[in-house]
Amino acid sequence: MTSVTLKPRMTTCVFSTTLVVLFFSFALSAQGNFGRILGSVKDPTGAVLPGATVNIKEKFMSTESNLRMHLSRALVWVFFGLALLATATVAVAGPCAGPGAPLNTETKCLTAIPIPGSQLMSFDISFVNPERDEYYLADRSTKGVDVIDTNKLKFVRTAGLDKPFQGIVLNSAGTAVNNANSGPAGVVAHRRWLYAGDGDSTVHVIDLEARIGSETKQVISSGGTKRVDEMALTSDGEVLLAANNADDPAFATLFHENGDSAVSGVSVILRITVDPTILPVGFGLGIEQPAWDPTTERFYTSIPTIANNPPGCNYGQFSGSITCSGGLLVTDPATPTAVQGAYDPATNTGVIPLTGCGPNGATVGPHDNLLLGCTPGNLPGSITTQVINATTHNYAQVAGITGSDEVWFNEGDGRYYTGSSNAIKPTGSPLNRGSVLGVIDGTSVLIETIPQSSGSHSVAADSKHNLIFVPETYTSSPTAIPLGDQNFTAGVGSPTVGQLICGTTNGCIAVYIHHVEEGHGGEGEEEGKGKEEGKGKGEGNGKGNGNG
Repeated sequence: MTSVTLKPRMTTCVFSTTLVVLFFSFALSAQGNFGRILGSVKDPTGAVLPGATVNIKEKFMSTESNLRMHLSRALVWVFFGLALLATATVAVAGPCAGPGAPLNTETKCLTAIPIPGSQLMSFDISFVNPERDEYYLADRSTKGVDVIDTNKLKFVRTAGLDKPFQGIVLNSAGTAVNNANSGPAGVVAHRRWLYAGDGDSTVHVIDLEARIGSETKQVISSGGTKRVDEMALTSDGEVLLAANNADDPAFATLFHENGDSAVSGVSVILRITVDPTILPVGFGLGIEQPAWDPTTERFYTSIPTIANNPPGCNYGQFSGSITCSGGLLVTDPATPTAVQGAYDPATNTGVIPLTGCGPNGATVGPHDNLLLGCTPGNLPGSITTQVINATTHNYAQVAGITGSDEVWFNEGDGRYYTGSSNAIKPTGSPLNRGSVLGVIDGTSVLIETIPQSSGSHSVAADSKHNLIFVPETYTSSPTAIPLGDQNFTAGVGSPTVGQLICGTTNGCIAVYIHHVEEGHGGEGEEEGKGKEEGKGKGEGNGKGNGNG
């Protein structure tokens, strides 16, 4: 059997006279089957990915013993080989190519996972469930939650199709996706239970161990009119905080969740709003990604814009650009209040004003620090990402990275990862957009950025294998609806960054890997282990506001 290795790059397979001889010899010995040429797929380190093969041709033929027949077959193979020589080369496209798969970064592109039978036109939040070795993506294109096996790096199924989500909903003019009413949106999981927000202000409760076709056990309304978006769970999986970011006024909802129960009994605890002097009504001001901090036993929720921060700033009451920074809402699920006001140090609850940051994402890292996904989409002119301590509220600005939506701390390597689809394009870059995957270490220093599709605002990491999952939007023309990847590599019409990462224009889930030597997990790894042995790492990292 002849084997042709296909590396995950744009590869040229040159067929020489040796191949013709091999074909000729193979034909003489064939007595029942045509041969099968298989291509193995390797990662950037040269290791063969298990189970990943390309079957070029396999065809069964009945047994023939006549020598004349063998010789005639041999001649066919000889002419076929000569034809290949005349052609000279065959171009084969593989994943992990182009600007999104650099060779000089610590974070390497490993492979790309397609969604079978679907283009990844619109998606939102993603989440890794390490207890089940699964990755979940809120996929509006399939109206469900895509499930990926994080061991085999293969698509498993789309969950929740027994009670489909809203899917892609366009605006009234039909010109773009209406993120506020599309779904699924936020997603988070604890063991067998998957929770996903929908565009009609509901939470779908999905039992991952149930029979396919009857896995959605509850669909519960949060009482709004638009999507349930970002959400986070306590470490025991028994309390969830979910944000209705697009309602006005925006609000959060506390739910009793299933924890480790085998039977679903989810119910609403309380609806929480922010004092209108801090979050004025009627200006479209939202609430974004929550994160659970097991040390302080509080939820910390990003607020992109708050009034009077600094005094006299514009939050939308004046014409012109927004000039108000955002805030961080601190919520105690043990003693929640229906209306939360300014921060109260006595109860460690309320809104903490931020400086120079309009955040979307939030995630808890080492030393009880939270990384906030600041973005110029909320505060024009902002150019940094912020890390703030949950107890002291001291903060540091991380230079060189901004424009983040979902952010994630990976305990396996002690690094933060940012889905920075709205990052600022560097001067002189040939790319059409600045969209990147940001990599920040546990000491709040930017390690590197890696170009992504223009819609890659979602990120989640598997701490067991130090794999980082980044969904890549399908590639489209500049006038397509929904609009796809516009991060062209050399002008409109050239391949996009996402297209080269995926090896297809249909979009994919890119998988990156950060190799860590045993015992050198990086800043924050030991702290993460301590949390697991004690109160446990919080499980809420689900956040996003659509494709962009």
